[in-house]
Parts: sequence; structure tokens; C-alpha cells
Amino acid sequence: MSTLFQIKDLSLESQWRSLILFGKNSATYKFAFAKTLIELIDAETASINLADLAVPFAAHIVEHLRANDKQGNSQSSKYLNSCRAFINGSIGIDQLHHDTEKLGFVNVIDAFQNVNGGVIPNPFYLKNFAEGKKEIVITDSLLRLRDTFQYSNFDLEVEARWKLVETAWSLDVSKNLLQVQYDEHDSLLFVQDSFMKRLNITSVRDALNGYQKGKCFYSFTDISINRSGSHKLCAVDHFLPHIHKRHHHAEGANINGVWNLVLADAEVNNDKRAQIPDRRFLERLFNRNEFYIESKHPLAETIINQTGATRQQRIQFLEKQYNLALELGIQRWEPEYELPGNF
Repeated sequence: MSTLFQIKDLSLESQWRSLILFGKNSATYKFAFAKTLIELIDAETASINLADLAVPFAAHIVEHLRANDKQGNSQSSKYLNSCRAFINGSIGIDQLHHDTEKLGFVNVIDAFQNVNGGVIPNPFYLKNFAEGKKEIVITDSLLRLRDTFQYSNFDLEVEARWKLVETAWSLDVSKNLLQVQYDEHDSLLFVQDSFMKRLNITSVRDALNGYQKGKCFYSFTDISINRSGSHKLCAVDHFLPHIHKRHHHAEGANINGVWNLVLADAEVNNDKRAQIPDRRFLERLFNRNEFYIESKHPLAETIINQTGATRQQRIQFLEKQYNLALELGIQRWEPEYELPGNF
């Protein structure tokens, strides 16, 4: 089985997602910056100076800081301390914006568009600090994102990734103990802290969609996670049928685990029901799961814990559970139509 991370996709949507899914996570500034860029797209902004950029950027940081104080790996942050001072009333909004302009963009503007040691092929903005200016110039690549089907999903995907990262940090537990669980009734991902208190994180749709490129797992058609959009909301599907969960549990598998959850077009999912996908989709599932692991996503540790510490162990795990499902279900399924593509 080949790894998803090696597949090159130069579409603007995939370049954007690579920044959110694969960029480094030493602090959550990149998520605030991403949400700010989305606002600039909506406003059709051509360029913006740091003073104006500071307003939406600070608002996003403060919103998350109010809910979760852990927004970075470093022991101390002058900028986050300034945001905390605003929250507790020690400084006003003008001082917050001043501090954001001075401290908030020190690394994020230069680093945001870098993945795997290089800048993406089609940058979404250019830095212009020449002749006393301090601004970013928005490129056509960023504005063209608004014309894509996937654009309405981007803000939800950024928010989901942000919540997963900050939750993992705030729990302050060893990575190999992190277990993200799935609430099927509410379609939510959650964890339990050291006191067994449940902490809801995010919608499972929002968390999974970027890793499927916004495509139905089976038909590769575009799907939507936007509940207020005009498109039908996608379905959350158990790749191996949930109906045989007790048999899989006896063989060491949580069928309700993240490793077995995929997003599908609602009509395709209704056709699949509790049938077992053709074996060729097993490789696609493996690739999708490896995508999480390559991206250093908080869900990566959960998938490793559920399926195996090594690549070979994970392959053997999926093969074992798939063969068990075949013994229990017999009938294989594949969609009536399928567009070309891969994750």
C-alpha cells in the first residue's frame, strides 16, 4: 500500500489544506491567520497592512483563549500574555491591537505558506515590507479559492483542526495515552480528561473532511460539511459495518474508532448500508489513515493506538478486520459510479 503523503496534488484547494493539515503546530497562530485570510477572501481585499490585519487576527486568538488557555508549546509568550491581559481587563482593545501588530505576526506571515521546507507553488499572499510598508498583498490564488466548491468547508476545517490541537495540548497527557472517541448520536469527537470528564472537541465531519480532500470516500464526488449551505450534508459512515462490532471487539478492534470512520455522499451511503466495500477501498482507507499520521494530527495518536505502532502492524490490522467482516457479511459492495482520484 502506498502512502497518501507522497501523492502530489497541486490544486489550490489541496495547497490550502496542506498548510492547515501539515504545517507545524508550535502555536495556534496559523489557525487564526488562516481564518483571517478567509475573511479577506470574503471582503475581496487586495492588500492589508498589519495594523488592520491585527483586528480580526486578535479577535480569533482571544476567542479561543477564552475557551482554552493553552495556545502554544512555549512556556511563555508575550503576545498571548497581552491577549490574556485584555481578557482580564488589564489592557484595552487599542493596546491589544498594538501588541498584535508588534508581536502577533513575528513568525506566522513568513511561516504560514511553508510546507516540508518550501513555499507552496501558488502563494496566497506576498509580504511587502519595503519602503516603510508593513502589509501583505493578496494574490489571485487566494481570491480564486472562493470560486471552488470546497471553499464553504474551509473555515469549519480550520476550526476543527484548531480545537483538536488546543485540546491535545491542554490535556497535558502523553501522546500514546491520547484517545479521541466518537459519539455516534451527536456526530462529535470527544476526549475524557484525567478526572474522566468528557470534553467535546468538534464535529467529526469537520475533522475528517480535509483529509478526504472534501470528497466522498467511495465515489470521489464533492461533499459538503457546511450545515447552512445549499448542498446536502454528507454522511458519517463506518467503513466496516457497525452491526458486527462485538465480533470485531473480540478480535481487538473498536469498530467505532476514528480509523473506521469515513465521510460519504448521503445517497452513496444509503446504497452501501451495512455492506462491505470492495477490497480496493481498503487501500484507500489505509492511505487516509496514514495521512493523519504523516500530518502529526492529534488524531494520529488515536489511530496508532487503535491500529498499530508500525506501518506493517497497521496493514495487518486492517487486513485482519476486513477478512473478519467478509466472513460475517459475505456480500461486497461498490458504488454505482466513481470519479477518478485518490487521497
